[in-house]
Parts: sequence; C-alpha cells; structure tokens
Amino acid sequence: MTTISFTEFRKNASSMMDRVERGETLLVLRHGQPIAEVSPVRQKEKTMPSWKNPPLRLSIKGKGLAAAIIQERNLEALP
Repeated sequence: MTTISFTEFRKNASSMMDRVERGETLLVLRHGQPIAEVSPVRQKEKTMPSWKNPPLRLSIKGKGLAAAIIQERNLEALP
C-alpha cells in the first residue's frame, strides 16, 4: 500500500488512478491523517444474470393438468 498526501493525489489523480488500475492500493492522507483508501474493485465471479438462466421445470407426480382437465370434461359430458 502506498501512502500519499491529498495534495499529491489531487495534482496527479489521473496517474494515481492508473496505479490503482494496475492493482495498487493507495492510502490518502490529509494533515497526516488517513482520509481514504483507494483500491481496485474486486471482480465478482462472472455469472449470468438470473433472467438469462434456463427456466425452472415444475413437475408433480400423478396426472398432468391437461389430462385431468380432459377427464373432468369427459365426466361432465356424460348424460
């Protein structure tokens, strides 16, 4: 971790961000007191958004819904 003054950070912000981009962590001091720690973003695992995942397939034991509806209609149709 590199320690720098706030003034130095402000004057060289672009080059400081380049250092952070390369993986370095900076501790910024103002009047000798730490005020910020600038570090690279931790990359999360690259996962697909949930809406891109394959849909869930629901299943139950027994007759399917379509078969149950057809059976019910057939029972209602009998005189």
